[in-house]
Amino acid sequence: MSVKQWIERTSGIGLRAKSGRYGSGTYAHKDIALKFASWISPELELLIILEFQRLKQEESKHLNQNWDLRRLLARANYKIQTDAVKDVLIPIKNLPKEMEGFVYAEEADLLYQAMYGYTAKQWKETNPELALSGGNMRDYASLHQLIVLNGLEVVNAELIRAGLSIEERFEILRKSAIQQLKSLQSSKSLYDSDEPSPNRLISADKKINN
Repeated sequence: MSVKQWIERTSGIGLRAKSGRYGSGTYAHKDIALKFASWISPELELLIILEFQRLKQEESKHLNQNWDLRRLLARANYKIQTDAVKDVLIPIKNLPKEMEGFVYAEEADLLYQAMYGYTAKQWKETNPELALSGGNMRDYASLHQLIVLNGLEVVNAELIRAGLSIEERFEILRKSAIQQLKSLQSSKSLYDSDEPSPNRLISADKKINN
């Protein structure tokens, strides 16, 4: 489907296709353009995030304010996944209201297992001092790992809506995590200065390759 056809069929207002000798091309709202850029490759997404981080650091110095990139990335696609859980999995399982939280937790652990090879509970048992300080796995993840986790939330949401089982989704998410991490870590043009020390969190690339 061409961009023009998509706009006509969906009445989309965020995209515009222009033909002709001058100024032809496809134009998008900046939010759509940035999301499309992140979809093209994890490397491009990382470059966008690093530039955003640089600008926010300059802004925070000027305004004397604090901000947390990790928390921002953790929230980015979280609602996309939780909406899929609410719309698809909760009705299928037909659980009482007080039990619904376990479904959301199970999906979070699915991503952690695909990424690191262990659940949030297992991480706390392995890192009791960090857990007691109120930290979680995302707080000690590298920027590479956060970007991949962020993308996995979108992939998982689509797989949930497609009706795949949790076992089928795990296999797809695991392969996706491996591919994306290798792509990021093999790019000579990128450098992650935010890599956690080995005694704080097992690096995802080492865990996945084992």
